[in-house]
Amino acid sequence: MTKIEAKNRVAKLREEIDFHRYNYHVLDRETISPAALDSLKNELFRLENEYPDLVTPDSPTQRVAGRPLSKFQKSVHSQPMISLFDAFSEEDMRAWEERNDNYLKGRGEGRSRAGYKEYYCELKLDGLAINLRYENGLLIQGATRGDGKVGENVTDNIRTINSIPLRLRLPSDKELSALNLNATESRTLSALISGGTIEVRGEAIMTKAVFSALNKKYGRAGQAVLANTRNGVAGSIRQLDSRITAERQLEFYAYDLLLADYERGELVRTRASSDRLANLLGFRTLKQNRICRSLEEVFDFYKTIEQGREKLPFEIDGTVVKVNDLKMWPILGVVGKAPRYMMAYKFSAEQATTRVKDVVWQVGRTGALTPTALLEPVKVGGATISRSTLHNFDEIGRLDLRLGDTVIIERSGDVIPKVLQVLKNLRNGSEKRIAPPKRCPMCGGPVIREPGEVAYRCANKRCYAVNLRQIIHFVSKGAADLEGLGPKLIEQFLTAGLIRDAADLYALKKEDLLSLERFAEKKADNVLAMIASRKTLDLGRFIYGLGIRHVGEETAALLASRLSSPLASGELRIKDLIKYFQSLSVSELEDLEDVGPIVAESIAEFWRDKHNLELLEKFNARGIRLVSSDSGAKNQARLKLSGEIFVLTGTLSSLTRSEAKDRIKMLGGKVKETVTRETAYVVAGLEPGSKYGEAKRLGIKILDEKEFLNLLS
Repeated sequence: MTKIEAKNRVAKLREEIDFHRYNYHVLDRETISPAALDSLKNELFRLENEYPDLVTPDSPTQRVAGRPLSKFQKSVHSQPMISLFDAFSEEDMRAWEERNDNYLKGRGEGRSRAGYKEYYCELKLDGLAINLRYENGLLIQGATRGDGKVGENVTDNIRTINSIPLRLRLPSDKELSALNLNATESRTLSALISGGTIEVRGEAIMTKAVFSALNKKYGRAGQAVLANTRNGVAGSIRQLDSRITAERQLEFYAYDLLLADYERGELVRTRASSDRLANLLGFRTLKQNRICRSLEEVFDFYKTIEQGREKLPFEIDGTVVKVNDLKMWPILGVVGKAPRYMMAYKFSAEQATTRVKDVVWQVGRTGALTPTALLEPVKVGGATISRSTLHNFDEIGRLDLRLGDTVIIERSGDVIPKVLQVLKNLRNGSEKRIAPPKRCPMCGGPVIREPGEVAYRCANKRCYAVNLRQIIHFVSKGAADLEGLGPKLIEQFLTAGLIRDAADLYALKKEDLLSLERFAEKKADNVLAMIASRKTLDLGRFIYGLGIRHVGEETAALLASRLSSPLASGELRIKDLIKYFQSLSVSELEDLEDVGPIVAESIAEFWRDKHNLELLEKFNARGIRLVSSDSGAKNQARLKLSGEIFVLTGTLSSLTRSEAKDRIKMLGGKVKETVTRETAYVVAGLEPGSKYGEAKRLGIKILDEKEFLNLLS
């Protein structure tokens, strides 16, 4: 065979293989036997080996990379891969539609019913979200969702999934016209497919059959079995060796298309037609998906799917309901991190019974001991559950829980499993009562329970677990904000003896860090530079970071604002801070707004404690400087919202809760957690809680987000 003959034969073989791939993986139609298809692939493989220069990136032989990667590279998404709000009942869904009604009315959008009350209902697959990027029709990158903005480049592994085309299929004019496109729009879309950028988003999944077969195979070989299909997919996609991924036989279903340079609804007008186009491009979509023209039809779809979910070849955890009209998506927009135009309508919480083997106690940063039940492993909602939080000892009493009891546990979505009920009739007399610990499980120190408190706590102020969590708290975002110093790094420093408390972080040296595992010079330099840049701290953040019991961000900010007058604004000295707090009596602290007797006593005790004073002196010796962003009581009195009390409820689309609070305080206002007759305004965002109803009852002024932003400006 000559080179020209080989080139023509290779082109024909690729076309034939892609034709059968499309029929089998997209149309569920077997047009050739697997053995015959393998024979075609083998012939193609032999010809490409003989003529390596004929190999192209979209050849069916190029689905598995030859050499494992050392690590994954980061990939920034062109548009965020957003998360969804959850609904678990018909009432939740009706409330969602009502919120959209109110939102559009507030915008003055006089939309017809079909505009946003025609829905496209889909199955919510239990897999891993993937973003595929095609340029000039060719697959150039596959990435995981990651944090929504930045994922991991897993292209080599994505290429092993046969239901993902390596090159987009170019639909015919007749096929495009069926999408209600005119001739000009069809030509535009064809040009984009063959010469532009298209991103396809969807879910990579593992079928139940493959999951079962793999676990049988791994079990026979003595290997660790897969926990569930979701974990199976995640572990497969994140294999550094794509040959292992290929063995897992994953599948991919598309659920969204992003057409470069075109707005939502500009070329493809509905979510339903987006699915049809995805099919034409060579992707699988879910044949169960359907258009529903009212919420009643949505509920019927949901019930049908829920009743038949066990017969499906893959795991699902609910449905996704989307506004079908894509032009409505940018109008409805996104609130927080989730869109208004779609809702995850999940199946009700799943329950199972199991037995309690033991109860262990975890130590928090304030020394509080939290009980956790160790369970006989049981599958709930596709996950194997072996632990459940019990919150506190009072909860154990409320449940009348004993070791050996049979209990009902519940897991809803990704929520931490909880014990709902004890089945006392199943007791056989061998069950044992659970007693609170007398000694800390970490340090062996005495455990105490103060009068009026729910929690038992370790009394040893130098307890390793308490110390670790206190340092982690100090470096957190709301406190010193030492970005990059995560819990594992803090624990590494503590275990290695490099630090004993948060103040020691500011005394770390490069040679200290280089002695640690996985610390190269660049990483050490970056960590030290970041710590050095945080030597000047806001007073309120510093007080919050000290971890005073019962003192949260709000109370810490209040204490900081009170210090602005006696200590003057600008730079503050830690010794002045100590002197000021030690001069205050418990009764004077109680006079502060929102500070009750328990909080006042806790604050006073902190500034009398010898161990705490030693820590503060160390901060001073390490060169920590404190600054007050408050300009004092006189300036505060002149601010626009001076003295006005605000209560926030629901989610704001343009500000986080923390940002909204900061804006109010900058203008002299105060933020409270409860609605009283002294409240000036209640700011109501998406999904407001009971505070909204209380404000209505008391006749308090309620601001929507637009009114709130206007007030701030």
